[in-house]
Amino acid sequence: MKNLMLLVIVSGFWLGPGFWAGPGFGAKALAAEPLAADPLATDPVATDPVFQDHFLDETLRVDYHHTGNATEEIIALDHLWRQGIYSGSRTHLIDRLNLGRYYAKAYDAESGRLLWSRGFDSYFGEWKTTAPALEGVRRTYHESVLMPFPKKPVVFALEVRGRDMQLREIFRAEIDPAFYGIRRDPLIDGVEVIRAAYHGDPHGRVDIAILGDGYTAAERDKFAADVQHFADLMLGYEPYAAMRDRFNIWGVLKPSAESGCDEPSRGVFVANELGSTFDSLNSPRYLLTEENRRIRDVAAHAPYDVLYIMVNSERYGGGGIYNLFCTFTAHNQWSDFVFLHEFGHSFAGLADEYYSSSTSYNDFYPAGQEPHERNITTDPRHPKWRHLLTDGVPLPTPWDKPRYDAMDAEYQQRRNKLNDKIAMLMQGGAPQGRIEAAKAEFEALSRS
Repeated sequence: MKNLMLLVIVSGFWLGPGFWAGPGFGAKALAAEPLAADPLATDPVATDPVFQDHFLDETLRVDYHHTGNATEEIIALDHLWRQGIYSGSRTHLIDRLNLGRYYAKAYDAESGRLLWSRGFDSYFGEWKTTAPALEGVRRTYHESVLMPFPKKPVVFALEVRGRDMQLREIFRAEIDPAFYGIRRDPLIDGVEVIRAAYHGDPHGRVDIAILGDGYTAAERDKFAADVQHFADLMLGYEPYAAMRDRFNIWGVLKPSAESGCDEPSRGVFVANELGSTFDSLNSPRYLLTEENRRIRDVAAHAPYDVLYIMVNSERYGGGGIYNLFCTFTAHNQWSDFVFLHEFGHSFAGLADEYYSSSTSYNDFYPAGQEPHERNITTDPRHPKWRHLLTDGVPLPTPWDKPRYDAMDAEYQQRRNKLNDKIAMLMQGGAPQGRIEAAKAEFEALSRS
């Protein structure tokens, strides 16, 4: 990444090489220079480290603040947490998928051997491509990495993928598992866990936690019914149906004070527990939350590999960020579709295959570079999925692009006008009947 700022910041102060962080962090700041390359990171047949030799069956949660803009990234450790069982794989410790714009890695502090890694995307990773970030505006996002709890000191590192698609280290700190400041707080109160689908030991399953947001205590049964509906939907849909015994699905609810979620452009602000909001990154339908610490505290009540946030709303919207979380609303006509669609982003690292809808991020896939996502390509003559094509299909495959573009441009214009109309009516205090009529018109348009 051009002009990337490489800083190691702990507790708000820049630390030079060899300085120890203050109480509550248990991390030693190290020079931002990559450790020697480990063949395990790239060799698809290399043997992973043995879990029991290096880790306990517990989770180390590394919380940090991610600050910057399009040309700088600053990592500041927040807290380290010792939590419940490690529900990730204990055999495939090294992530060789090469997906995600970031990688978290843990090295043995003494030998430098790579012990664990995981690719992911982040909210900050999308923010830094927006117009304000490109103009130099900085923002801070709270993030977490969950890794197995080490038996001995490890070097925790974060890497970012540059415009050349190569990973470069931007942060490194030594973590001593014996440090007294690693937090062991009891789980927060008032959280209920529901088994929507259980097929065995979490160590051998993909555990999905569906967190409810915008459900009040009086709507507990509604939440339970919604969780069961979407669990049944997923496990009845291929390819998940054929592998249903490999999944556990949990519902996790910390009741909200009010129903629903924020809709800032419509003048709606709600006291929901997890902070879900439309208009994320200034995109009306983009439904995300910046309350990462709260999400992690609630989710800690269940083992999980994948996080969903199910929002108690009738409006169309959602979002999915690879190995972070995916969101959807529970009561829209397209909710079933969005639920499955966003899982493809969050769990499998798949890219969107449409290109005409408006987004707030820019230059997400740099020109001239082949994306790592398995389902998109910049080379239509030699796509990654060529072996799946029917014999004789021409490459690139011809289609009526001008006609589609004209039709879609008209649709997007009508949709944007209706969105603006609904926002104007709601902000202006129009009669509820007029607001509901405009919403119904919007939903009818999406079916046309």
